[in-house]
Formats: sequence, structure tokens, C-alpha cells
Amino acid sequence: MKNIIFKIYRSNFLLWDAIFLALVSLFLGTINLGNVALRDWDEGYYGTVSQDMFYSGDWVYPTYLGEPFLLKPPLTIWLITLSYHLGGINEFTSRFPCALISALSIPLLYLIGREVWQNRSSAILSACVYLTLLAVIRHGRLAMIDGMINTFFLISLLGIVKSYQSRLWLILVGMGLGLIALSKGTLVIPLGGILLVFILWQYSFKRCLSPYLWLGFLIGFTPVGLWYGLQIQHYGDAFIKVHFIEQNFSRLSTAVEGNRGGVGYYVWEILKYTAPWLFFLPSSLWINGKSLEKKGSKLVILGIILYFGLISVMQTKLPWYIMPLYPFFALSVGHYLGLLWENSVNYPRWIGWILMGIGGLSSVGLIYFIQTQASLILGLVVISLGLTLFLAGLKLYHKNRQFIPILIIGLSLSLSLFFFSNDWVWELNEAFAVKPVGKLLKNYTPRNTVIYTSFDYSRPSLDFYSQRKVISADDNRLKELLTSQNYLLLEREVFDQLQLENPSLLGEAEGFLLVRPSHHP
Repeated sequence: MKNIIFKIYRSNFLLWDAIFLALVSLFLGTINLGNVALRDWDEGYYGTVSQDMFYSGDWVYPTYLGEPFLLKPPLTIWLITLSYHLGGINEFTSRFPCALISALSIPLLYLIGREVWQNRSSAILSACVYLTLLAVIRHGRLAMIDGMINTFFLISLLGIVKSYQSRLWLILVGMGLGLIALSKGTLVIPLGGILLVFILWQYSFKRCLSPYLWLGFLIGFTPVGLWYGLQIQHYGDAFIKVHFIEQNFSRLSTAVEGNRGGVGYYVWEILKYTAPWLFFLPSSLWINGKSLEKKGSKLVILGIILYFGLISVMQTKLPWYIMPLYPFFALSVGHYLGLLWENSVNYPRWIGWILMGIGGLSSVGLIYFIQTQASLILGLVVISLGLTLFLAGLKLYHKNRQFIPILIIGLSLSLSLFFFSNDWVWELNEAFAVKPVGKLLKNYTPRNTVIYTSFDYSRPSLDFYSQRKVISADDNRLKELLTSQNYLLLEREVFDQLQLENPSLLGEAEGFLLVRPSHHP
């Protein structure tokens, strides 16, 4: 009788914990989701391809402004297109499917934590650490694949760790990996490899022979095989070359599109985006390394070493490649925080000094905001973050476990304030505003027109808003185009330098002139 009561009690806590974490993650993942323009590059690409699919009705062969889009599998595009049908084409509907699925990774990580740590405190704190990592929550809000990949990966991982209760859970493994393959292609190979090594280390090879595991693979990979088969049949060698070689395998040996970095590239990414939880990582890894007989410790050490090693040796370096590492990071730090909460390990008082120091230095940032009259919301973010770190550091120094809820609540509040600002997609400040320029092009050029610009590089986000292909051209190419009737989008200084004779000036926006030259002098 006592066992039945305990199971009911535990299952109720499990359910309500997961629901609460899901609601908080949905709030952080969707507030002000449509208040800023789509950014380059992923958002512009996926928005434009989904827009094409919306208008053409062709769900099998994606196109980018009428040209075959061979770079990525279609799941993200399908979801965004469906969102367009439900809510129209705008920033919110472009981001919402990815944000919704990404937000589900937080309760999933909690459920995994309950299984591998067998401890409610460690599971909740693992999910809270993951929830308050800036890179995780921000990338999950964007119209890009990587936040969803973590959700699909955690679905597979949950199937593995729950399989000791029933082999039926193994169906989730193949389904999750199939969703990864239908979203980001060959990334399924390293992530599936990590899961395989974990199964062999923690369980046995017999688990790999389970019919439920293979049933999951059949369900998950049937649509993958069908879609890839249709693409290869339709496009032939061109699809194989672009999709598999140039966009996937080439990234291992070459820096695709100049995205390069040293072996320590991702160390810097972790240093930038994981504080203040970063300060607890060394101790957490030390504890997990000493207790490899535990399921959770094996998972954490294995995942961090294998995945970090893989992305570090890859020649192509991009910030979001590190995303699948963060669940392992959160599980490690969350377990350590759970031990601190239960007074099972000594308090790292030196971290308290660091947190108080960083909190005090935030006053310098507040002075900057006051002097420059910058965004009021960003000023509030600085105040919130500074107070959070200082108070948490003070509690930690005095060995008071309340530093943990102070950090979690304070960081969540700071993130909420940040997402209410227009600066959460800070890349938009790196170049001109695309929406006014896109409107200019839509108003004054025919559809399916190719437009050449003097700007340094082509911007997929501008293609999305203009529904036209805008190609960057150097000075020599622009001079060649002067004798034609092409539309030119020229910066004011470039327009003056070209000294066009009797140009047809169609409009101006954000310092750009849209012209159609009559002839060159």
C-alpha cells in the first residue's frame, strides 16, 4: 500500500513539475516573438523558402525564389509554411513553430534528469539551468533548426533512459533521430553515435536488438527515406553534391563560407553564454568524473567529451553548432546544485565572491546606459542582473542554499526583460534595416525580378521581405550593369560616384536609392 501511495505521490509531482517548466519555457520562448525583423542567415533562408512553398503549394520540392533549395531537409520549412497558413506571413508565425518545439526541451530535460539522477532536486535544477542559458533560449526563439534539434535529441534520450521500465519506450529513440534527420540531415550520425555509445556503456548490446528500437527507426526514418529518394530521383547528382558533400561532409574538412575558427572556438562560446552557471561546471565535472558508476555521470561525461571533441575538430565553426552540448552541461551543473541544495557537498564560497564582484561591476554598465540614454529596458536588465548576482553571491558566501532560487528567478526575470526589448536579435544592428528596403523593392519592381545592390553582401532577410532576389555586386559588375535595364539598389555614395546620366530614380529607403539606369555616359 505504501509503495502505491509513493508512486502516486511521485507521479503527481512529476506531472506538475513538467507542466510548470513547460509553461515557463513557453513564456520565455514566445514573448515579443514578432517584435523584430527576421535576421540573416537562417531566418531569411527558411522564411523565404517557406514563403515560396506557401504560394506554390509544392511541399515536396522546396524552392528559394523559384530556384531549387537543396541545402537542408524540409521539416522546419514544412512547419513554418503550416504556420503561415494558420496565421499569415509575418515574423511571429515564422518563429513560432521553432520556438514552440524548442521550449518543449525544458520539460524533456527534467524528465531525463528524474531518470538519470533519481533525485527531484537535481532534475528540476538541471532544467532550470538549461532554461536560463541565454544561448539556449535565444536560439530557440529564432526561426532556425538548432533549438528543435535539442528537443528531438532529448526525445531519443528519454526513450533510452526510460527503457528499463518498458522496452516500449525505445520506439522514441528512432522517432527522435528520424526528426533530426528530417531537420538537419547528417547531424543525426554523430548524435546517434553518442546515444549508441551510451547504450553500450550503460546497458548492453542486447538492447540494440530490441524490436521496439527498430520499430522506432522504421517509423522515424520512413519519411526521411521517401523525401531523400524523391530529391535524388528529381535532381540526381546535383542534389547529392550540394546537399551531402558541400553542405554537410565538407564542413568537417573545410571552413564553408569562411566560417572558421581555432580549436578553442567553442571554449570561448561557452565562456560567453553560460555564466553564471559556468562557475559551477568544474566542480560538477569533478564529481561526475569520480562517480562514473552512476547513469547520469556516464551520460554527462560521455556527451561532453564526444560532442565537444567533434565540433572542435570540424573546420567550419558556427556558434549554434554547440547547442547539443548544453543539455549535458545543464545535467552536470544541475546535479551539482542539487547536491548543494541537500548539503551533500561543501559550498564553493569563492564563487560567491565572483558573483558579488560581477554584480557590483554591473553598476558601471548602468552608468553607461544613463550617460548614453540607451534603451530603458536594457538598463532594467542590467539592474536586474546585477542585483541577482550580488544577492546570490552573498547568500552563497554565507552557505545559504537560497542562492539557487535567487539565481534562477533573477535570471528568468532578466531574460524576460531582455526579450521585451528590440535588442534580443542583436545581429540586426550590424547592417541596415531590411523591412523598409524590402517594401521599397516590392512597391517598385515586378515580381521575380533580380536586383543588384552595391551593399557588401547579399542578405536572405532582404530577399524574404522584398520577395525578390537581391544580389551583391562589386564596382566592376555594377559598371557592366549600367548599360542594361537591370534594377540597381545603390548606396547614396555609390550612386554619386557612378554619375548616371538620366537615371530613372524609383525611390529611397535607409540610405539606398532604387534606380533603373537609362544609359551610361
